[in-house]
Amino acid sequence: MTRRSFLFSSLPLLAQRRPMNVLFITADDLGLYLGCYGEKRIATPHLDKFAASGVRFQTAYVAQASCSPSRSAMFTGLMPHANGQYGLANGGFKLHEELRGQTIPNLLKRAGYRTGIIGKLHVEPEDSFLWDYRQMPNETRRVRTVAPQAETFIRKDRPFFLMVNFGDPHAFAKGEPREWYFPPDVDGIPERPLVPSAATLFDWQRVDNPSQRERTANYLNAVARLDTGVGLLLAALERTGKADDTLVIIIGDHGAPFERGKTTVYESGLRVPFLVRWPGVSKAHVSAKMVSTVDILPTILDATGAAGSTYKLHGASLRGVLGDPKAKWREFLAAEFHFHGAGIFYPRRAIRDDRYKLIHNLRAGKVKPPRGIDGDNAAAKSATDAPAEARQAFLTYADPPEYELYDLQTDPVEFRNLAGKPEHKAAEARLKRELWAWRIETEDPALDPAFVEQLASRKPG
Repeated sequence: MTRRSFLFSSLPLLAQRRPMNVLFITADDLGLYLGCYGEKRIATPHLDKFAASGVRFQTAYVAQASCSPSRSAMFTGLMPHANGQYGLANGGFKLHEELRGQTIPNLLKRAGYRTGIIGKLHVEPEDSFLWDYRQMPNETRRVRTVAPQAETFIRKDRPFFLMVNFGDPHAFAKGEPREWYFPPDVDGIPERPLVPSAATLFDWQRVDNPSQRERTANYLNAVARLDTGVGLLLAALERTGKADDTLVIIIGDHGAPFERGKTTVYESGLRVPFLVRWPGVSKAHVSAKMVSTVDILPTILDATGAAGSTYKLHGASLRGVLGDPKAKWREFLAAEFHFHGAGIFYPRRAIRDDRYKLIHNLRAGKVKPPRGIDGDNAAAKSATDAPAEARQAFLTYADPPEYELYDLQTDPVEFRNLAGKPEHKAAEARLKRELWAWRIETEDPALDPAFVEQLASRKPG
């Protein structure tokens, strides 16, 4: 087998001269819409400043573009297909019982750390997580409330692990049936909201009508509000005097809640901002290394010196690539999908290298994937409000073939499926081999057709 370097690890740990604290910041539904990633429609000065002080990963994947499965991979270092959180917590999915003592807060608490969380957890069973402090604000979008809570926790004695989960830029929901929306501002933040007329379209949708522009503008306003909250939080960390002893990781839990984004395995669903500052280890730079949310647990355990999981992890510590841009690293990056809520089971597997990406839709031809996400219905609008190439992409999204292949250099928005094209035969065959090898290596239960049928017949709850 070629050097796939998925870098599975049982994690050799290095002793630390002093305990390293951990501040782990997540943002709901945050795609690559920060100034440091090229966003021009809004300003994100605080996140951009932080990115310049650490390492900004250009190609970072979540394990699955759905909240609970994505977060489960962060907590366990295992893909959802291995940890059991196949879909949302409120859909009845939960971690396998044997993994419930192997999550980040539990491992760090056993190592003497204070563990805290502000905002949602959304991985089940929630009572299996060991927190010394848990604050569930009514609304973490009221970003001025978050930093004072965090500062109080950080100032106490003993090394700490604090996870702060911002609700932005996730959509709001109200009423039954649910009405999804993004408010232009919350508590006056942002001060000058982006207006719909200035909201250019997502290049991976290209659906142009007034409602889509309004939705896009207010999603971006939520990103701007998040930036304010992160800025206040990082300032609080500085005031405690502990910034130089704190590993800070900032990440989105998956891409934007728009069709062809969240709940898919397209780049707009899987790729997220991933920013890391590890004092004494990271050297400020922009990294082209392909990283994943399964790398978070190994990195935190490495930084803290805590005893590792007893399971063979699917990720690896980022220590080497944080300090050395030329360090050897993985050559392929994989992700997956199972469920979002408790609805349609549409398993997908995806793998990419530095140019091509392969998607395997395991139930293609048997069932169509779920449509619509958090109030977005761009696919329906594309019939009249999008150019031909985008319309075709939405048709593929609605009823995909078994395999999709994209050249990410010439088609970064994944509009042109190249699967079966003779001129790309070698790339397709190579990625199929690597995907198969990765699935075997990670013991993907969906290799067994009986498992697929079992989940397909699963009743909600």
